[in-house]
Amino acid sequence: MTDSIPGSPFRPHDDTRPNKLIGSSSAEATIATTTSITTVKNTSGAHIELTGVSKVYPNQAAPAVENFSMDVQPGELIMFVGPSGCGKTTTMKMINRIIEPTSGSIQIDGKDVLSFDPNELRRHIGYVIQQIGLFPHMTIAENIGVVPRLLGWSKTKIASRVDELLSVVQLDPGTFADRYPKQLSGGQQQRIGVARALAADPPVMLMDEPFGATDPITREKLQIEFLRLQESIGKTIIFVTHDFDEAVRLGDRIAVLSDRSQIEQFDTPANILTTPANDYVASFIGHGAALKRLALIPVTAARLGPASAAVGRITVPASETLRDALDALVLTGAPAIGVTDEAMRVVASISVDQISAVLGADAVPRGER
Repeated sequence: MTDSIPGSPFRPHDDTRPNKLIGSSSAEATIATTTSITTVKNTSGAHIELTGVSKVYPNQAAPAVENFSMDVQPGELIMFVGPSGCGKTTTMKMINRIIEPTSGSIQIDGKDVLSFDPNELRRHIGYVIQQIGLFPHMTIAENIGVVPRLLGWSKTKIASRVDELLSVVQLDPGTFADRYPKQLSGGQQQRIGVARALAADPPVMLMDEPFGATDPITREKLQIEFLRLQESIGKTIIFVTHDFDEAVRLGDRIAVLSDRSQIEQFDTPANILTTPANDYVASFIGHGAALKRLALIPVTAARLGPASAAVGRITVPASETLRDALDALVLTGAPAIGVTDEAMRVVASISVDQISAVLGADAVPRGER
């Protein structure tokens, strides 16, 4: 068998390709949702299929997870959101067999996870948890290199990979590689946790509330950095969260789960915000659904005014969202602000009325995050 990383059970590998973060495939993966089609580029992720998966613990009347089915395309970032105890983390942990399923099938790229040794399986699935789980007696470089060492990588290759990943998570290798976890801030430790999960270039990553223990400012920064990273690497990611706003911000699709990991709605953030499936889903959205939707819609979706209508120096890039434009308008109190192109030239203007018109027309672009 030929593998994408030494011993990987999942993806084909070209041994001649350089040791780099982005996977060997630059093909586009088409993601089918219930109402739209999304395209993810530069995916190095794997296809995950869960069919009729259940988990029943001894001496419990009801299953923790009951008859869960989901199809996840390569490169998708899927958010599991639901109340505590609904089974979302249990469902995720059955993918890498930290928790063994009672029944049903879980396949990664068409291969049943039950056909692999559990420890070997976990070495090829990235795993990030809220508590981070760095080894305190190891340096940062040693922490990141744990799985590659288990896979038999050479010291030179591991050192190169450590430097690469530290740079990717925006931590200087010369400064941080030889430090210990206690010498890092919480946000820095969380970045190292992500880097360690990526060390062996796994096609699948499981993330259990990875940013939940950080303060709001650090959390938002980590979310932005994580989205930037995912744009480059295109892993298949299952991400568990209690925070619906985080799910909207990060997810390609969101699975809103109720008791026993029952799927109440599985769709894009835009479609869930626009058309919640039932009262249960609507309760997760809460108040301010319109504002949440604005964060998903690009400035260019509005019918922009002429550049001459802009007032003041505050502008918003055309690549930003309508929520960013609204924040700037509220901050300045101006009737309209400038919209800039990539060269930072004011090419149009936008007002509150133009933003409101987008919501009134229900103009959430299909496939938008």
